[in-house]
Amino acid sequence: MSVSGAGPLGFLRKENIVAPEGYNRWRVPPASIAIHLCIGSVYAWSLFNPALTREFGVLTPAASDWSLTSVVWIFSVAILFLGLSAAFGGKWLEKVGPRFVGVVAGFCWGGGFLIGSLGIASHQLWLIYLGYGVIGGIGLGLGYVSPVSTLLRWFPDRRGMATGMAIMGFGGGAMVGKVLIDKLLTTFQKAPDFLGAEGAINLITEGGKRFADTANGTVEVIVATAAQAAPFGGDAGVYVVGTGDTGAAATFVTLGIIYFVVMQIASFQYRVPAKNWKPAGWEPKPTTSGMVSQNHVHIDQALKTPQFWLLWIVLCFNVTAGIGVIGVAKTMMDEIFGNLPIVTAAFASTYVFMISVFNMLGRFFWASASDFVGRKNTYHIFFVMGTALYLSVPFFASMGGTPALIGFYVATMVIFTMYGGGFATIPAYLADVFGTFHVGGIHGRLLTAWSTAGVLGPLAITTLRKMSKENAIADLASKVDPATFAEKFGAPVSQLNDLMAANTVTIANLLEIAPAGTIDPTSTLYNTTMYCMAALLVIAFFANLLVRPVHEKHHVSRTHPEAVAAE
Repeated sequence: MSVSGAGPLGFLRKENIVAPEGYNRWRVPPASIAIHLCIGSVYAWSLFNPALTREFGVLTPAASDWSLTSVVWIFSVAILFLGLSAAFGGKWLEKVGPRFVGVVAGFCWGGGFLIGSLGIASHQLWLIYLGYGVIGGIGLGLGYVSPVSTLLRWFPDRRGMATGMAIMGFGGGAMVGKVLIDKLLTTFQKAPDFLGAEGAINLITEGGKRFADTANGTVEVIVATAAQAAPFGGDAGVYVVGTGDTGAAATFVTLGIIYFVVMQIASFQYRVPAKNWKPAGWEPKPTTSGMVSQNHVHIDQALKTPQFWLLWIVLCFNVTAGIGVIGVAKTMMDEIFGNLPIVTAAFASTYVFMISVFNMLGRFFWASASDFVGRKNTYHIFFVMGTALYLSVPFFASMGGTPALIGFYVATMVIFTMYGGGFATIPAYLADVFGTFHVGGIHGRLLTAWSTAGVLGPLAITTLRKMSKENAIADLASKVDPATFAEKFGAPVSQLNDLMAANTVTIANLLEIAPAGTIDPTSTLYNTTMYCMAALLVIAFFANLLVRPVHEKHHVSRTHPEAVAAE
């Protein structure tokens, strides 16, 4: 691929997209928002979790279906490669400009969906990791950083608002993605073959799996409840494994095409301001806090400053605290409050939608507010309020009932505004501390904190949840009459581990045969995780407290004077 200004792709480079005199700077944000709306659909990943964990069973997971843990990690890999590609692509962005980077991002993000669809259709999990996780993740990172330095240069007078506008689109991507994904999954889904009511079919349990004898021989089956079959227009009973379709593969194909087209159109709308351009009548104002520098730091020098690593911790821990919850948001709502009549499948999906709404609004609100209260003070608010709110989640979960649901809903929505606000405020924070000379590249490297958080958050929430779930099942099984257990599941309690691994035994169906008065442990599965997230925010608070202006020895005029002359 040529990157020469006169080469076949020279029309993509930044020296060839300089805006003419009098260009309206407000034409740039819509292109940035459009790209971020496309890549922001990664936040709707939890909507794919139910479909991907029952590709064979369709109505409920079959023994050979992927586990929730293995599926959640696809999201983590995408976030990991987002940060890595942003770190490496940030410096490339400063060289070739936002249009070139945006075009490549569109190819990676759209192409990642298409490769992922092949993995779903062939039930090859590694292909989904490669397509959506690795290649798609690279598209995420390049698409994410493509507008940042450009907008900061177009809007030096309102840095927080400018980056908030673009990154608001990333938060809103799940809102658009939720509508698309729900509609497409419903359109393409197909119920598996129905054999009959559970009592009318002779079922056999072997190795934790359920089988039934049919005219075509013995086939693996799943037993679905009325609630599980209803979305597919079916009835409670026995269904043949591998005969239906969740619609996930076709949904991936459709989304890949849509996102590719939109991102290409948007990338060609990018323009960069001429050298030394500034808004008419605007002059930089001195600040009393000293946190807004009029000097600049080279991208390679930034990593040698303590400020970079303190802000790395600030972003990493703020993201870790929110990203794990976002990845399993729908599942968490179902498990904690699923016993309430109001918490239907539609309610849980709407909860995911509202996460996107508040994530999006928080990006614009908090980033804009930081123009007035300062970036450092904005993060102080995040960490003090966030700690209290995370600690409130176990309290609401233990209360139960509609008032607790309302408290949980409000607490998590405020958390997600600050989660999104952290992303939108950090580019302006970096511009304040390091100047705008290489802020796009510095921002890209700082996004490795997001990659780390993309691993830490889901790892914490899935590992702790899995441990809590296994302990809860073992405790419930010990309370159930062994004969009743064997009759229900066709195997003795001694085979509990095999039955759990095959998804035959769950908390829900154990409670059906548990002694009267047995307490459902589901609402406590996330308590330990919430305490850990609150502790991370306390650490981040002190890291933010230690951020000071960069020492003059790191200024670009001293470390890279030749770069200043060449710019």
